Amino acid sequence: MARDTVDLTPIESRDELVAWIEKGSKPKDKFRVGTEHEKFGFYRKDHTPVPYEGPRGIRKVLEGMEALLGWEPILDGENIIGLADVTGGGAISLEPGGQFELSGAPVETIHQTCSESAAHFAQLREVADPLGIGFLGLGMSPKWTRAETPVMPKSRYEIMTRYMPKVGTLGLDMMYRTSTVQANLDFSSEADMVKKLRVSLAWQPVATAIFANSPFTEGKLNGYQSFRSAVWMDTDNQRAGMLPFAFEDGMGFERYVDYALDVPMYFIKRGDTYHDVAGSSFRDLLAGKNPAAPGERAVLSDWVNHVGTIFPEVRLKRYLEMRGADSGPLSRIVALPALFVGLLYDDGVLDAAFDLIKDWTAEERLALRNDVPKLGFKAEIRGITVGELAREMLTLARTGLRRRARLDANGGDETRYLDPIQAIVDDGRTAAEHLIEKYLGPWQGQIDPVFDEAAY
Repeated sequence: MARDTVDLTPIESRDELVAWIEKGSKPKDKFRVGTEHEKFGFYRKDHTPVPYEGPRGIRKVLEGMEALLGWEPILDGENIIGLADVTGGGAISLEPGGQFELSGAPVETIHQTCSESAAHFAQLREVADPLGIGFLGLGMSPKWTRAETPVMPKSRYEIMTRYMPKVGTLGLDMMYRTSTVQANLDFSSEADMVKKLRVSLAWQPVATAIFANSPFTEGKLNGYQSFRSAVWMDTDNQRAGMLPFAFEDGMGFERYVDYALDVPMYFIKRGDTYHDVAGSSFRDLLAGKNPAAPGERAVLSDWVNHVGTIFPEVRLKRYLEMRGADSGPLSRIVALPALFVGLLYDDGVLDAAFDLIKDWTAEERLALRNDVPKLGFKAEIRGITVGELAREMLTLARTGLRRRARLDANGGDETRYLDPIQAIVDDGRTAAEHLIEKYLGPWQGQIDPVFDEAAY
């Protein structure tokens, strides 16, 4: 998240929280797609991570991007921690370990997503190349220990860093050493949200396999194809996972609000100050009885910031966020929104995708999600491999994109953006498996070649 919300509108009831999410519903002709992607900065000379301060630090990159783009700086105290495009709606932000993130503007087509992402990398190279800085598209930092990983000066991350070890063993790895690409999509009604949430949750492990790209940790194989995904299994299980209640009768905006009310908070923000309320209840804050914030009542920004710190495989805000993919090259950054736009934005395809998963049990969905990080395409559900499901998923998505018929200036539709992941699925080996083969073969157990292999 580039900028935490500040809106002091009082919140008096649960119904207002429900209404806030429900206002995300929009007519189909207003549907948009947003794409967020993170990458690790490193010094090209010696493959060490880039700190915040210094003459060639992340701060200098942000200041260079500010001068190049003219975007509004986002500050935490005296530190620039991001940039906001107040006209187009995009933003640049920093993740805890210096992962450099573009939160793309909501756009109409994948063609626009492709142009936006390509422009971002060109702009970033213009600023970073003179500093000797490169960026790496992997789901996990491949070489650096936690101690070697830089820490960004963001107040919310200080609170999270203190809290994470209390609720899981890998939360700090999630914060400081993972990197993702995410697609954000719209819904037209409560019923449309529920179906899209169910479909995207059930199919998310398949997407995780398709984009698996994090087999290294601290210079060695970590035993996974997507260690980024595995990390989430022991980060904070009160705020992560597969949301089994989403498949139960009565699912809707209210049910998700009830879930979110009981997910522990991290902070509340008053003015420019973050107040640590980690582990306390939003339900208590709503009632004016939160012991970590005596005398405080909930305001709208507390809710908006809180729902943005819940981390399930698919997150509901005023849109749905697909959160299951490792970061990767530009071609796969663009492929992720193409995959889910194709799957979710055509009613016939959405129904077909739902029919294929509607009988899966909560236990089966969870087992699939837990197996995929290690097994990739070889994971199974009901005797069907994830490789087979990936082929079906791409067939459905291609149908949906073809029916959308959003053409570029040359008359091409959006299906071509699926080609890079179609090649992975047709090959039957994930990107991570190809990296593992190189590490065990021509790289001779050395990790440094990955900085050339996966650099933007």
